[in-house]
Amino acid sequence: MAIRRVRSKWAKTKALLQSRELRPYVPLTKRFSRTALHAMLEQFDMVYIKPIEGTFGKGVIRVERFSEPSPGYRYQIQNREYSFETFDELYWALQDYTGRKGYLVQKGIDLLTYRNRRFDIRVMIQKNLSNRWETTGFIGRLSHPDHVVTNYHSGGTLLPLERLLSEHLSAADVATYRRDLKTLGVMIGRQLSKAYPGLKELGADIAIDTDFHPWILEVNTKPHLYAFKQIDTSMQRKVTRYAKAYGGMK
Repeated sequence: MAIRRVRSKWAKTKALLQSRELRPYVPLTKRFSRTALHAMLEQFDMVYIKPIEGTFGKGVIRVERFSEPSPGYRYQIQNREYSFETFDELYWALQDYTGRKGYLVQKGIDLLTYRNRRFDIRVMIQKNLSNRWETTGFIGRLSHPDHVVTNYHSGGTLLPLERLLSEHLSAADVATYRRDLKTLGVMIGRQLSKAYPGLKELGADIAIDTDFHPWILEVNTKPHLYAFKQIDTSMQRKVTRYAKAYGGMK
């Protein structure tokens, strides 16, 4: 039976990196280790640690190196924050939390904000009625002010893409950006299906940085469809129609 679900974020990241076109959109990501964490904090000052398998943003940790008022480190999980004077103290605290489970460390992205809250975009990508990849929907996810991730299950708010970008771009530029994201979505679908031909639907989590560069944070191979109803009923109807056609709704 062809694989319809890939749980490992690391496997999906490696598949995306096989594409020369997609590499510029994938933030530097490594298996979590002391060496990887230290090197990436030295390079970026802020990273995210996330479980290799998991959904709804559970277990995602934001880690920062800071210099004011004095040098140190901190990490935040959900709405809890911890500070440390040395890297070793930080690392061993994280090691206690992660245990023997597999984790990744990923370059942190300085996200665009809407009304001073960070947001990212869930991009829905599906096989259409002609069995070709098509980007069928967008959900903007506005973070809870006190939480690390933007997910609805962690207190995030779902909003249309256009509203979130309206603070930064003109209506014409928003329309152009939306078309570019649709193209990126199709590229993601085509690339992942080279490694996993059985895939029919994908939910790509896209971060947009302050230079408007999109970053592929991760790709879910079993995305939830219900949230589209809150954004646009016509979008939800298309997503549902395609899902029924390929047996994605049981």
